[in-house]
Amino acid sequence: MSQRRALITGVTGQDGSYLAELLLDKGYEVHGVVRRASTFNRGRVEHLRAAEDEGGAFRLHYGDLSDASSLQRVLRAVEPDEVYNLGAQSHVRVSFDLPEYTVDATGLGTLRLLEAIRNLGMRPRFYQASSSEQYGKVVEAPQSERTPFHPRSPYACAKVFAHHATVNYRESYGLPASCGILFNHESPRRGENFVTRKITLGLARTKVGLQRTLALGNLDARRDWGFAGDYVEAMWLMLQHGVADDFVVATGETHTVREFLDEAGGRLDLDWREYVEIDPRYFRPAEVDLLLGDASKARRELGWEPRVSFRALVHMMVDADLALARAKLAHAEGPGAASPETRASGGSLR
Repeated sequence: MSQRRALITGVTGQDGSYLAELLLDKGYEVHGVVRRASTFNRGRVEHLRAAEDEGGAFRLHYGDLSDASSLQRVLRAVEPDEVYNLGAQSHVRVSFDLPEYTVDATGLGTLRLLEAIRNLGMRPRFYQASSSEQYGKVVEAPQSERTPFHPRSPYACAKVFAHHATVNYRESYGLPASCGILFNHESPRRGENFVTRKITLGLARTKVGLQRTLALGNLDARRDWGFAGDYVEAMWLMLQHGVADDFVVATGETHTVREFLDEAGGRLDLDWREYVEIDPRYFRPAEVDLLLGDASKARRELGWEPRVSFRALVHMMVDADLALARAKLAHAEGPGAASPETRASGGSLR
């Protein structure tokens, strides 16, 4: 059997980096799409680029979900067996400030990729990264594949469009395309402007004296949080499944932001209430209060199970960020060192 070839959009993100590692471990040739920018943002895959430099199994290609011709060029060059569409403007709070860009990259970008595949006459197995944010103002709990969508942000609206476009290409053109409706999934590789990472990094920096306060928004929002490394395995399993379909991926547990703070503060032996400030700027115009996933279909049909618990996830992130904070402190100490930062930015759930 020849080596399978996968193409990943959003390869430099949290999920893309974990998925690339998983596929390389399984013997794939992995190709990633990266946007051209004035600065490099490839830290999450830097350890994989040695293989690229040696002509190995990991390679990067310039492309952009807003540029259909670039997508077609990359697809023609790679001729992938599997395509994982993880690229997006994925921060929910930012999508209220950049709605047009969010819809273009996240929604229309998916359509451009699907149409490029169709125009080239290709039939790769296709994975679409759908989101629990599509449920928005939920009508039932837990949420399953049958739960209606009620998006509450430009990001969620774009994801609903991308989800239905993927289903349409499956039904209209026979493309073996699956949608993974993933609930919140985190890791030490999470972006620093997402609330979970902001908490673990902010409290770790507070613990070592690099930061004095942490500004957050809604502490009562409830989310179903899992480990990104577990969730990329579900993505792969969907494309090995005999029939293309849609699957919820979740832990089946829900926790508030406040509970996340409790667990992180406990790990650091720190009372977060002494440092956290509530800032109205970090509340969403339309809030999503509760997300809780029913992943019974994925368990039954894919044999997928989450392995990392909520507590283990928080501890993993805290430990990694404490190591970063201590390294930062060691570097900052000495003559002419900068004074501690007084405030962190961001604070939206996503």
